[in-house]
Amino acid sequence: MPETYRVAVYGRTGKGNYGHQLDTAWLDVPQTQIVAVADEQPQGRAAAATRLKVDRTYASYVQMLEDEKPDIIAICPRWVDQHAEIALAAAERGVHIFMEKPFCRSPEEADAIVRACEMRHVKLALAHPTGYSPMMTTLKKLIAEGAIGQVLELRARGKEDRRGGGEDLWVLGSHMLDLILALGYQPQWCFARVLQNGEPVRKEHVVAGNEGLGPLAGDTIHATFGLADGITATFQSQRNAGGNPTRYALQVYGSRGVLDLQEGTLPPAYILQDSAWCPGRTGATWQPISSAGIGVAEPLTDARYKRRNQLAIEDLLHAIEESGEPQCGMYRGRQIVELIAAVFESHRLNAPVTLPLATRVNPLTLLD
Repeated sequence: MPETYRVAVYGRTGKGNYGHQLDTAWLDVPQTQIVAVADEQPQGRAAAATRLKVDRTYASYVQMLEDEKPDIIAICPRWVDQHAEIALAAAERGVHIFMEKPFCRSPEEADAIVRACEMRHVKLALAHPTGYSPMMTTLKKLIAEGAIGQVLELRARGKEDRRGGGEDLWVLGSHMLDLILALGYQPQWCFARVLQNGEPVRKEHVVAGNEGLGPLAGDTIHATFGLADGITATFQSQRNAGGNPTRYALQVYGSRGVLDLQEGTLPPAYILQDSAWCPGRTGATWQPISSAGIGVAEPLTDARYKRRNQLAIEDLLHAIEESGEPQCGMYRGRQIVELIAAVFESHRLNAPVTLPLATRVNPLTLLD
């Protein structure tokens, strides 16, 4: 393995930009060196070169891959329309990948990326920061030890801003679905309803989604996923129904209490040990959780735990060196895309659908 990994950065000014600091994150990882940046927009490219302290710049990511032969490419844009094509180009050249979420636009695209990475033994990690958080180990331990009793259901909501509904499911719901998977739950089926202005979504409601998401519809999502042992998980979102403070979080409801988890590197987390789930009736109080446990001050105060992507990058490097799988890699990314697609497929069929999903294209393209 190289002493220093050569990193090429791809951004797209005006079309997803550089994501949530996926470009600058490498400056804090001493095992890596940014060697070049590509951006089709000249002003954005120049600004990125200054920001990332590199001299070598490209208008084309293909040319950058050909000339620089990096060890890793950071696919930074939030817009998802180029994710698959760039990942395939990198995988064909044996270049490892760190990518902004969402992973890609359909299970079909995800399948192609997975096949290409498997053929060249390429590691791919996604920027779902909570999946790499030490908090996940703590929360799984609390659940296993019965801190909230028998788990009964999980509830997630998006930000429910102007993106509420289908776009919220893709952009923020992908984080919530990642949390469900990171806690160890494996959805087995999905039953969902997608509405537009109070009516079930039909073919005429389908539009080109923002941020390159592809065919998209719905200002309201009601989705239920079946887990093992009779547990259910729900994701719901309604446009312009968000509040301040936000409800954007995952809650795990048990027979003796509730866990509340937001997303981030060391995200805020709380526990309510109350079988009624209602402090107004019982007088119970919410208690904060740190990586060290309930009511304990957070011991992880190093700067790397305050940065959004450093733990993910360190995990990717470890996977490369140990021939392992990143904690939030291409298989989990594909599963998240499948769960999102399952919402629209269940709506299309007006029936539950089993997982893994049989339909690999975007189900909205199949509406009659």
